[in-house]
Amino acid sequence: MAHPYLFRLDDRVSRGLSRWDNVRRERHRQFIITQQNEDGGFSGRGLPVEYANEEPEGRESDLYYTAFAIRALSALKSFTADDARHISKFLDASRHHHSTVIDVVSWLYSALMVQGVSGINLLAQADLNWPEQLAIRLEGFRSTDGGYAKTHEGALGSTYHSFLVALCYELIGQDLPAPEDLVRFIKARQRDDGGFVEIAPMKRSGTNPTAAAVGVLMLHSSIGPNLREDVLAYLADVKSDEGGFQANSRIPFADSLSTFTGYLTCLDLEASDVIDPRRLERFILALEHPEGGFRAAAWDQSTDVEYTFYALGTLGLLWSGDMDPLKPSASHP
Repeated sequence: MAHPYLFRLDDRVSRGLSRWDNVRRERHRQFIITQQNEDGGFSGRGLPVEYANEEPEGRESDLYYTAFAIRALSALKSFTADDARHISKFLDASRHHHSTVIDVVSWLYSALMVQGVSGINLLAQADLNWPEQLAIRLEGFRSTDGGYAKTHEGALGSTYHSFLVALCYELIGQDLPAPEDLVRFIKARQRDDGGFVEIAPMKRSGTNPTAAAVGVLMLHSSIGPNLREDVLAYLADVKSDEGGFQANSRIPFADSLSTFTGYLTCLDLEASDVIDPRRLERFILALEHPEGGFRAAAWDQSTDVEYTFYALGTLGLLWSGDMDPLKPSASHP
């Protein structure tokens, strides 16, 4: 089986960030660890970073944020066996709490990462044919339009959740059923501006569904020159003066999520020249908190593990290419 997409992406990011000095990487590691709860899982946005050690009421661990914490620690090459053992407690307790596609993918990715680092096999108790059983469960998310919905009750396929399901099939080494139907679904989500929408009724494309669509098509189809040029034209349209990418053409500011997915799409389409690397670097580094972690955008006042990963991911991709982060620049001393 080919090395799964998510693990290949993790490798790309960590290679770029490996050029960072240990002090800076440890600062971000410590921020991530402060977001961990006693049960071993991680939460989303809580208090500002200066109060990170104080546990706000109702801050529950979540599979989604736990997976992003693992991805961020992995990007920094600091996901340790002790980290994995602590997280495994939360994963073991939440193994049956998978009501959405995000839950399924987040748990599976996290469990595989924990096993790779610590040897703890959270799937040891499962039947030997668990991949086939999980594939049946994934098909429960499939909608009549050929895509995959967020939940089993979803009536409309989602571009983003379809991408997650495609990744999940790759993680378990199973063939996605009727991939031609999924490709047809994805191509029907493209709009005249060259980008893609999340669900069928939407008119305006978004950077993130566009990235998800390209991801699916790269996994299950070939991307022809016309589609490639259409997507690149859309990404050029949502390029922000700040140096990153906007979520769509009407949002007047860049954010790190859209910047990460937009830039990754440019790289996967072999078009890194769509955006200026130095301006991209400055935009992301301006979001860095001096005590560790990253904000989502220039207007943001807080940090969390999800947006910290997006920022680290963007820098890792940027620095794993031709751009040398050791060369002096205005934003990277």
